[in-house]
Amino acid sequence: MPTIRPAAVAGMFYPDNPVELKRTVAGLLASAGATEPASPPKALIVPHAGYIYSGSVAASAYALLGALRDRIRRVVLLGPTHRVYVHGLALPEADRFATPLGEVELDREAMQLLKDLPQVVRSAAAHQMEHSLEVQLPFLQTVLGDFRLLPLAVGEATAAEVAEVLEKLWGGDETLIVISSDLSHFLPDTLARQVDGGTVEAILALDSHLSHEQACGATPVNGLLLAARRHGLHPVALDVRNSSDTAGDPERVVGYAAFAFQPEDCPERDQSQEADPPDEAGKGATLLKLARGEIGARLGYLAPSATDANWLAKPDANWLAEPGASFVTLTRQGELRGCIGTLEAHRPLGMDVRENAAAAAFHDPRFMPVSRAEFDEIRVEVSLLSPSEALAEKDEASVLAALRPNIDGVVFEYGHYRSTFLPQVWEQLPDPAEFMAHLKRKAGLPMDFWAENVRLSRYTVSKWKEIR
Repeated sequence: MPTIRPAAVAGMFYPDNPVELKRTVAGLLASAGATEPASPPKALIVPHAGYIYSGSVAASAYALLGALRDRIRRVVLLGPTHRVYVHGLALPEADRFATPLGEVELDREAMQLLKDLPQVVRSAAAHQMEHSLEVQLPFLQTVLGDFRLLPLAVGEATAAEVAEVLEKLWGGDETLIVISSDLSHFLPDTLARQVDGGTVEAILALDSHLSHEQACGATPVNGLLLAARRHGLHPVALDVRNSSDTAGDPERVVGYAAFAFQPEDCPERDQSQEADPPDEAGKGATLLKLARGEIGARLGYLAPSATDANWLAKPDANWLAEPGASFVTLTRQGELRGCIGTLEAHRPLGMDVRENAAAAAFHDPRFMPVSRAEFDEIRVEVSLLSPSEALAEKDEASVLAALRPNIDGVVFEYGHYRSTFLPQVWEQLPDPAEFMAHLKRKAGLPMDFWAENVRLSRYTVSKWKEIR
């Protein structure tokens, strides 16, 4: 007789009545909109709170899977343990997982691929009451057809150990990887948006050094980010919110985000037909057109030619296919309306600008998403970043003396605290001491903070802004 792990949090995190649960999940997916992505996602990051809090955020990721219903046959699901200590990653003892929507068969054959990995153990206790995995199942049962599940409860492990497990299970188009994680926990709304904004930036940059203060599922997330780099996946932020946006107390919120990881399918280039890249003004006009076109397309307006899938195939646009790091800043009536970017070049520049434009418009956790009514009022600025250079100075006085106002963008790092200011910020904070103090505050630290392990680096930018 097969052993079944029964639903443990039905009636608490989601409805225990099958009819009500079907209606709830269908409603969340309908509100998210069933869009077909440019590339099928290989992996997702989704939150795991009760559906009333984070269900709509999770639905923004699962709504992408409609077209893949009959393609995906295996789901590798990783989530952090909340109740039982695990050294490594724990497989269950059960043969099936049950929810009010029915039973899901576990992929016992795929589990055999992990039998020689010392970091993989078995623990029925780790899975018995674990909600981070269970709450994903009704979504998967709704959007997918016949699939098998390989669930792993992740405890104390390194990112490399998680990535090694994912490599064993990577498979092809038939395998989907889902990482279950919330973001920051129990911070006031304003501070949470700052911390979560930094976490979103780190994930978009494939920075695999997240802490558990940034994300409760930092361990499996970091493992995915390592694997994503190796496999050439690029992340897309789908939704970023916190519990105060849905049903929670703004003085004590939990952050939620959803990401899709897609292959970088750039057309092959015929170098014999390559043209010289445009001059700086021409580059700026192109990048601004890309950014505004992406925002407009996601608002339902007709996309300009710069957002066509064939854009990178044009001979005079090959420079857009080269790796690049950018920030997109939006203003409205002179006030900041959104700003998201990447600090390290890890995907084609054209793709980077488009994704950062969409993230700045719709997923900057400090602001509500840009509306159609605002589209003509926002002004777009694109900054193209140089490679960063570490500052060797160790004490704050030496750092302040080394900074170049109006030239340097600065990255501040201390443990899991991380922030950056573009060179444009010098216009509001021209004094180096004031600039540095506000940079530390943006990271979530006191303005007078300093420690021996602080790391600083700087970069320069080329920037272009719309004049409308």
